[in-house]
Amino acid sequence: MHRHPRTGGSLPALWLAVLSSNLACGAEGEWISLFDGKTLSGWTNSGSDHIKWEVLGGSLVGTGQASMLYSPKTYKNFRFRTELKINDRGNSGVYFRCPVPDGDFGKGYEAQVNSTHADPIRTGSLYTFVHIYEQLVPPDSWFTYEIEVITREYRGTEIPHITITLGGKLLYQLLDHGNTWKEGHFAFQQHDPGSRIEIRKVEVLELP
Repeated sequence: MHRHPRTGGSLPALWLAVLSSNLACGAEGEWISLFDGKTLSGWTNSGSDHIKWEVLGGSLVGTGQASMLYSPKTYKNFRFRTELKINDRGNSGVYFRCPVPDGDFGKGYEAQVNSTHADPIRTGSLYTFVHIYEQLVPPDSWFTYEIEVITREYRGTEIPHITITLGGKLLYQLLDHGNTWKEGHFAFQQHDPGSRIEIRKVEVLELP
């Protein structure tokens, strides 16, 4: 969830398209794990010392005050997948192309993580771009987010093509004609003290 003014629908200069089954996805590479299941090695916490990100039972767990946990390096074109769950009335987000690790919820694209929070924008949404109001994932249930981002030519202009898949089901592809975020970190959001986000897998496959 962003804490910034937002429109009720898609932003200007954006085009949303359903992805066809034969869309070219780029060259295959090697999947790399960004989480060793034991430590926070390489990850950067945007919060102060009282912000709690820890590893419990093989999972990254975020609780406490608002903060962000950032990946060690930046990425541009990639496939990304993560297994996670959110508590009842909790709120979080999977961020990508975040330019600066400073805890600003408005920087980078955000794939929403929210089953029952007061914010009606649910898991599967790309915050401020594509909003889903139906509950696709119940709270306290593990699910897989898969995100593919490739900046490539469309009608003479290089723009990001963002594909969102939830639990193995393709939801949509967004063509961001505004080219809003060009490269950056992955990050997980700890939204508020009532939220508890748990992540047990984080993998990336870089694309040309």
